[in-house]
Amino acid sequence: MSAPWNSAVQGLWARVSGGAPPLRVDQLEGVRRFAVHAEGGVLAVAASDALSACVAVHRYLTEACGVRVTWGTELPLDLGELPDSPVLTGRARVEEFYYLNFCTFGYSTAYWDWDEWEREIDWMALHGVTMPLSLVGHEAVLTLAYTRLGLSDREIRAFLGGPGYLPWLYMGCLDSFAGPLPATWAARHLDLGRRILERQRELGMTPVLPAFTGHVPASLAPAGARTREWQGLPTTVVHPGEPLFRRLTTEIVTAQRELLGTDHLYAADPFIEMIPADTDDDAGYPAEVAAAIVGGLRAADPAATWVLQSWPFSYQAHYWSRERVDRFLAGLPGDAVLILDLWGEADPQWARLDGYAGRRWIWNGLLNFGGRSEPVADLRSAAGNLEQALAAGRPPAGLGLTMEAIHTNPAFFELIADRAWAGEPPVLGDWLREFGRQRYATTSATAARAWAKLGESVLAAHARAIFPERFISILVTRPRYDAEPDVRAALFYRPPDLLDACRALLDLDLPGPAEDDLVLSCAALLVRIIDFRYAALVAAASTGHLDPAAGARFLDAFDDLDDLVATRPALRLDTWVAGARRWADDAESRWVLEDNARRILTAWTTTDDPRLDDYAARIWGGLVAGYYKRRWESWLKFLPQALAPGGRAAAQAALDAELVRLTETFIAAGPPPTGPAGDARAAARRALDRYGDEFQAIERTIAT
Repeated sequence: MSAPWNSAVQGLWARVSGGAPPLRVDQLEGVRRFAVHAEGGVLAVAASDALSACVAVHRYLTEACGVRVTWGTELPLDLGELPDSPVLTGRARVEEFYYLNFCTFGYSTAYWDWDEWEREIDWMALHGVTMPLSLVGHEAVLTLAYTRLGLSDREIRAFLGGPGYLPWLYMGCLDSFAGPLPATWAARHLDLGRRILERQRELGMTPVLPAFTGHVPASLAPAGARTREWQGLPTTVVHPGEPLFRRLTTEIVTAQRELLGTDHLYAADPFIEMIPADTDDDAGYPAEVAAAIVGGLRAADPAATWVLQSWPFSYQAHYWSRERVDRFLAGLPGDAVLILDLWGEADPQWARLDGYAGRRWIWNGLLNFGGRSEPVADLRSAAGNLEQALAAGRPPAGLGLTMEAIHTNPAFFELIADRAWAGEPPVLGDWLREFGRQRYATTSATAARAWAKLGESVLAAHARAIFPERFISILVTRPRYDAEPDVRAALFYRPPDLLDACRALLDLDLPGPAEDDLVLSCAALLVRIIDFRYAALVAAASTGHLDPAAGARFLDAFDDLDDLVATRPALRLDTWVAGARRWADDAESRWVLEDNARRILTAWTTTDDPRLDDYAARIWGGLVAGYYKRRWESWLKFLPQALAPGGRAAAQAALDAELVRLTETFIAAGPPPTGPAGDARAAARRALDRYGDEFQAIERTIAT
C-alpha cells in the first residue's frame, strides 16, 4: 500500500543520496516498525510511519552500504549502485524519541539559518526522533502576547534581551540581559520557525513548543509578585493564584497556535535551577504553580500535555525530596504531564522517585554541558543505565537526547539512538568498532583500531560524571593562586591508549569526519599536556624555582593547540561569530549579536561575576590563544608576587582586575584575526611529534 507520507521520505532520500538511486515506499499497519531491502538497484522500504521509514533508510545505509550519517558526514552520499541486501527489519523499543534541550538553542543553534536546520532535521529523521523541542519563532509568540497586554515593541524587545540568551529567558532564568533584541529578529525567526515545524511535521514528528513559566516583565507584575535570582540575575514571577498567571499561560498558547500551530506538547520549567520556596510555609507553592500551568494550558488547548525537565530534581535534590516531588505533581490529571529524566547516564531520577509514580517519563542522555568540545564520555554507564531503565517495573515511554550542545562526541548520542530500536543490544566494543567504520565509510581495520582505543581511553570515564562544575582542565579554568586543581583526576585513562588512537586516525588518511576526530583526539592529548605542564610549573615554583623557560613551554602548548583546532571550521571562534553577524541589519544589532556570541563563551553574564566563567569550555581556534592563553600570561606575570611572603592576596587582586579588563576587551573586540585554516593532518602530525613522548611519559608521572 502506497504511503501518504511517501513524498516526505522521498525528499529526505534525495537530500541524503543525491536522488539518483530509486526508492519505493509502502505502508505497513501496526506498531512502529519497518522492513527494508535493495534489489536490482532499487531500495524498497515498507514502514508503519514516515519516521520508521527514515530509520529503515539509515539501517540499510549502515548495514548494507557501511556508511552512517553522523554529524559531519558529507551529503549527499556518493553511493553509486545500491548493493542488493536481504530484508532488514526493525521495531521501535519505545513509543517516543525526544531530542534537544532548551540550552541547545543558545549553545549550538542560536545563529542557524535554514541550511543548518534542514540538515539537522534530516539527522533527526534518520535516527527516529519523534519529539523534538522547537524554540525558533517563540520570540514572535511572546511579542504578540505581550502586545495584546499593552506593551510597546521597544519594551518587549528590551525584556527579551539578547538573541543569544533567549533560551534562558524562556526558562525564566533571566530577562532584559545583553540586548535589546534586534528589530527584525522576531519576524525573520518566525519565518524560520514555521519552516522548521513544517518539515518536522511532514516527517511525522510531534514538536514540543515552549510555554509560560510564571516569569513576566516587571512592568506587568501585580503587587506582591516575587523576585527571584538565577546566577545573580533577578527576574519577576507572578503568583499562580493571580489571574494574570493563567491569563498569560493561555495568551501565549493562543498566540502560538495562531502563528505556529500546535502538536499539544508544551515545555515549561518554572524552577529550573531555582528553589521554589524559601520556607516550609510555602510548601504548597510548587503544586500551585503546576496546577496553574496545566490549567492555563488546557484552557487554551484541552489536549495539552506539559513537558517538564527533571533537572531540578537532580540539580537541587536536597530540596526536591520524593515527598516534595509527589506533592508537586499530585494534583495534576494523569495524562497532563510528561517528565524528561534529563541526565540518565549519570544521575537518573526515576529510581529515586519510583518511576515518577506512574507518570509518563522519558530516559535521556545529556553528557554535553555548554558545548565542551573535548571528546570525553562514559559509554558503558550510559548503555547500562539505559537498559536498566527499560527493564524497570515502570519503564520509560521513550528515550531521548538532551545535550546542552550538539555536534560534539557523536558516538555517545548515536549509541543511544541505536538503542531505541528492537534487537539484542550488541557488545559495546563491537558496536564502537563498527561505528568507526560506518562513520568513515571504510572497511579499514585501522578505523576499528582507532575506535577501540578511543573506547578504552576518552570514552571510558568509568562512572565519572562529565560535568562542568567539576574540574575540566587548566585551559578553561579562571587562573588563581590559592589552589592547585587535581589534574590527575581529569586523566581517567592510560595516555598510551589515546596516543594509539591518535596515531591510528592519522594513519587513516581520510577527509571529513575522520579529520574532525583526529583533531579533537589530538586536542584532548594537548589539553592534558597543558594540565601537567602547569602542575610541574607550580610544583617547581612552590620550592622557589621559578623557571621562565618552563612558563614559556606552558604557554607554547596553547599556541600549538590553537593551530590544531583552527584547521576545522566548526572549531573556530570566527565561524561562530560570523554566524551571529549574518543576522545583523544595522550597527546596533551587529554589536548585540557579536557581544552575545563572545560573552556566552567567556564571562557568560557580566565580567565582574565569575560564577559562570568558561562554562562552555570550548577548545576553539581564536579562543585558546586569543583568550585562555592571555589569562595565563597574566597569571605568570603576577606569579613572582604571589610567591613572595605575604604577597598572594595582592597578586590575586591585581590578577582579578586584569582578567576583568581582558574579558571586557575580548567581548567587545574579539581576538586578533585567526589565520586561514591549515592542514588538519599536518597539524596533528606536528602535535604528535612534539608531544607524543611527553604525553606517554605522564603515565610514569602518575605512577610515581
